[in-house]
Amino acid sequence: MNYLDNLIFAILLVAGVGFFIKNIKKIIRNIKLGKSVDRTNNPDARLKNMLMIALGQSKMIKRPISGLLHIIVYVGFIIINIEVVEIIIDGLFGTHRVFSFLGGFYNILIGSFEILAFLVLVSVSVFWIRRMILKIPRFWNKEMKGFPKNDALYILYFEMVLMSLFLIMNASDNHFQELNGGNPISQYIAPIFHNLSFTAVNSIERTAWWLHIIGIFIF
Repeated sequence: MNYLDNLIFAILLVAGVGFFIKNIKKIIRNIKLGKSVDRTNNPDARLKNMLMIALGQSKMIKRPISGLLHIIVYVGFIIINIEVVEIIIDGLFGTHRVFSFLGGFYNILIGSFEILAFLVLVSVSVFWIRRMILKIPRFWNKEMKGFPKNDALYILYFEMVLMSLFLIMNASDNHFQELNGGNPISQYIAPIFHNLSFTAVNSIERTAWWLHIIGIFIF
């Protein structure tokens, strides 16, 4: 059995986790540069405020349209990454869709991921159109030029590519498509690969799989 792919994946995983930990330490270091302030008063109000802003992203709903799109991206991106658990297990142990034994529940899970991936793809496309074609004024203020503009665009492009790779990965997985469950979006992409050889389609699936997980590590 060839363990080279598993070894490469393990190295990428360790590198990704290591870089993440390094950045966490940097954030903690910067936080510790601040002065200690007594914030023990009004604990209920503080907790509610944190949950609403940090987890509930309440600031997003101030503008209904962009707020809804932001929530779709925020929730979709977090939930879809649950699948990363399966990808990590598959990558480390050479399995393929290790959670597929869950049957109907797995189909519901992956199906919901596909719908969310599609919605995220649509949302970030709308964001790009609003920013680059409609050129909404607040995106072109002086303080939004340079790094803020480029950073926002890089994130949009990254999310477009990651969601597209996820759907292509599912669409080119012959075994997954034959099960005809959990593929509400990818089933419409799959016909693109019908005239290709099994080897070619398998290569596309593997390439999308690798690029998807590498992209997540980088992101």
